[in-house]
Amino acid sequence: MPDPSFDGAVRAVETVLYSVSSVLYLPVLVAIAALLLYMLACLGAFLGEWRERRRGARLLVDGARAAIDTCLRESAAPLDAHLERIVQSAEGAGLRRLDAVRFVVRVGPALGLMGTLIPMGIALAGLAHGDLPHMAQDMTTAFTATVVGLACSVLAYVLALVREHWLRADMLDVAFAAEQALADVPRVHAIRA
Repeated sequence: MPDPSFDGAVRAVETVLYSVSSVLYLPVLVAIAALLLYMLACLGAFLGEWRERRRGARLLVDGARAAIDTCLRESAAPLDAHLERIVQSAEGAGLRRLDAVRFVVRVGPALGLMGTLIPMGIALAGLAHGDLPHMAQDMTTAFTATVVGLACSVLAYVLALVREHWLRADMLDVAFAAEQALADVPRVHAIRA
């Protein structure tokens, strides 16, 4: 024989969870729309950087080389520690730019899944009441949220792969410039003397 107090507790928990899910409906849809706009901005920045790289401008490498030149002119001691800090700072800046896209790889599918399941729950509740047009609308929203979340994730993954490749190449050039500067230090001091 079922326990009525247990059934009442289960219904109360279900009601709370359904209410939480319903409250998250609009914020999740807004977050998916914001994620789409963010990815469009990231794509624009990526295309701009790609164009600049094709022209030979590499902001990370150029900035690090300028910092290395400044460090050499000021002849700060210990030079190797300063150069290492420049290399690490350049790597940190590159990783931050990469992380700005990488997080979408994880967040996109999660938001897409939430944007799918919440409207599906609402659609099933509408089905129980016989409201088929409302159910169809909620199911359309559910599948659209999945597609947008996954599309953002795929685009972010591709951008992250290319940027990772660029970062590795840039860091090799930055490290080489630092090593070359360190090797040239005796010649610089000899020329100044």
